[in-house]
Amino acid sequence: MKHLLIVFHSKTGNTVTLADAVVRGATSDDVGDVEVRMLRAAEAGPEDLMWADALLLGTPENFGYLSGALKDFLDRTFYEVEGKLSPLPYAMFVSAGNDGSGAVRAMERIANGYPFVAVQQPVIAKGDPSSTDLQACESLGLAMALGIEMGIF
Repeated sequence: MKHLLIVFHSKTGNTVTLADAVVRGATSDDVGDVEVRMLRAAEAGPEDLMWADALLLGTPENFGYLSGALKDFLDRTFYEVEGKLSPLPYAMFVSAGNDGSGAVRAMERIANGYPFVAVQQPVIAKGDPSSTDLQACESLGLAMALGIEMGIF
């Protein structure tokens, strides 16, 4: 059994809508042996990262950056998993008021220290999530779950 961890923060509800779509994809009937754990950033800890075979991170774009809650999760877990965590495949989804690029750049820099390895392009939903955004998030969840199930990532 493989393990997919989804950690997100949402204040307005847009990012949780995206996270729910990610879960729908990751738990689709096409996926067999992947357990999915979805947690708000404030609830997730180092033990969740150690459990995971892959990671999906969801954040609103705040001031052109990650949300404070997602950054807090990363800050709270870094030293606790340092040297214990194998390179972890990850991807992200962003609910953006602007273009989302600042949040993505920030995560890329943080990922280098963890070690997280980007395996898919981020999904950036600008404004209220559209049906296209939700489909992209479902595809992201499905691809990540199938990727770890098949040993691609």
